[in-house]
Amino acid sequence: MPAYAINAISSATGTGTDATSRLPVQSLGQNDFLKLLVAQLSAQDPMNPQKDTEFIAQMAQFSALEQARSMQSDMAGLRSEQQVAQATGMIGRTVSVADGSGTVVTGVASGLSLATGAPQIIVNGQPYPLSSVLGITVTPPNP
Repeated sequence: MPAYAINAISSATGTGTDATSRLPVQSLGQNDFLKLLVAQLSAQDPMNPQKDTEFIAQMAQFSALEQARSMQSDMAGLRSEQQVAQATGMIGRTVSVADGSGTVVTGVASGLSLATGAPQIIVNGQPYPLSSVLGITVTPPNP
C-alpha cells in the first residue's frame, strides 16, 4: 500500500474546521484501522492478493494495541485513586512539606484539594502536592 494513503486517511478523520482539526491524528482508533484495511484491499494487486492470514495478524496486533491502551488508562485511574487514598490518610496528621522555595513547612494536614486534577494536601491553609511531603507524624489527641 502506498505511504500517501495513510496520511490521507488519518487527516480525513478530523471533523471540525478550525486549525486544530487540520492537524493529523496522533493515534489510530478502530475506525482508522478499518479505513486502512479497506484502502489495502482496494489498492492490492489482483494478480498477487494479500493473504487472509496477513489481515488476521494485523487485526490481532490492533486488538493487542487497544487492550494495552485500555490497560494504560485503567492503571492511570488506579494511580490517581491510590494518590487520593494516600492524601486522605494524611488528614489529621502532622505533615512536613517543602514549599516551592525549599522551605520546610510543618503543620496538621486539614484537608484534601483536587482542584488541579492531582490530589494536594492542605497544610496551614495552603495546598501542597504529595511529592512535596517530607514526613508524617501522628498528632496526639487533645485531652
